[in-house]
Amino acid sequence: MTSDVGRAFVDAGRAAVATRTEATARARARVAVVDVVRGAVMVLMALDHVRDFTSRVRTPPENLAKGTAALFATRWVTHFCAPTFALLAGVGIGLAMQRGRAPWAMSRFLVVRGLWLIALDLFVTAPGWRYSFDIVPMFAVVLWALGLSMIVMAALVHLPRSVVLAGALATIALHDLLDGIAPAALGRWAPLWTVLHVPGFAIPGTLFIAYPLVPWVAVMALGWALAEVFTWEAARRRRLLLVAGLAATALFIVLRAHNGYGDPGPWSTQRSPALTVASFLNVRKYPPSLDFLLMTLGPALVALALLERASGRVARWLAVYGSVPLFYYCVHVFLLVPLGALVSLLEGGGLRRIGAFAAPDTIPAWYGLPLPGVYAAWALVVLLMFPLCRWFGRVKRERRDWWLSYL
Repeated sequence: MTSDVGRAFVDAGRAAVATRTEATARARARVAVVDVVRGAVMVLMALDHVRDFTSRVRTPPENLAKGTAALFATRWVTHFCAPTFALLAGVGIGLAMQRGRAPWAMSRFLVVRGLWLIALDLFVTAPGWRYSFDIVPMFAVVLWALGLSMIVMAALVHLPRSVVLAGALATIALHDLLDGIAPAALGRWAPLWTVLHVPGFAIPGTLFIAYPLVPWVAVMALGWALAEVFTWEAARRRRLLLVAGLAATALFIVLRAHNGYGDPGPWSTQRSPALTVASFLNVRKYPPSLDFLLMTLGPALVALALLERASGRVARWLAVYGSVPLFYYCVHVFLLVPLGALVSLLEGGGLRRIGAFAAPDTIPAWYGLPLPGVYAAWALVVLLMFPLCRWFGRVKRERRDWWLSYL
């Protein structure tokens, strides 16, 4: 009898250990897929920025009358970056709360981190874009939007998940109805409307808002609500992510095909089939229309479903970037102007600063690479970032300094 009881306790202990081990493995798999998908969009993001600083083409890729399908495709693949990053930032907030961080502690963290991101955008990365401390006019771009969204999320994390989810979906679906409201129509409230929904100067000549808050905060809130599914059994989680992603993509195709609600710019037949496809995919990013978000978030959800079990070399490589996204973003910005100077040197123009971000009109007519050269320069930047990201990732894993949580 005693031996039976002892064996029962041993078996129970082994079962508990096995359950904890399995739960830990599932948790690591959930975090890993977030890092892999985030790493993929971080790598793509660098392509857009490298193109700005090295391409010989001055025509905006969205100008299909003058551009090419290949140029547009180079820009289009990078559209997935900001929506996916905002979504996964929300998922990260949700996963942190699942690990035990209390709502009020999370609120304090989000306010501080949000203010830090805004400061990084306006004062730290700005000299990197220009290689100059003359940072006025200031441009509020993606870190601004993420930081401001986190400050709003500091309040939203106290609400029921169902309420936040409903609000996020409603904002994403309906915010295009506000497009007709011009800042000038609001008088003294015009700067606030520029911060919230319409890109432009919130402070004339000083602060340009490229990424208004709405609907980016809704995308982050959607991610926070979505984090709940990462507690589900794997097959059920992957099924929901796959169905939701395919449904969003299908809805984009239907809405876009009808040239109705969803985007202010209708698509049309172009001079080639490839450019007609480009016209179909050429939807508004600033601020992102409903079609833009359906087009990008749908495939992002599919990627989260399909890549959860990815374990090869490429997945591990992407996870290195995805585990330190803010570090990657800030450091790679400071590589762009030197990269442009290197291109100038190789083309015989000497080492010179290329003002792609602040002064595009000063770029010499002879300067720039064809599209294959742009891709080669992009590969160089991504490769240079790998050892830096791997080193910083190791620092974050081995040290527990409080300030590391803000990087």
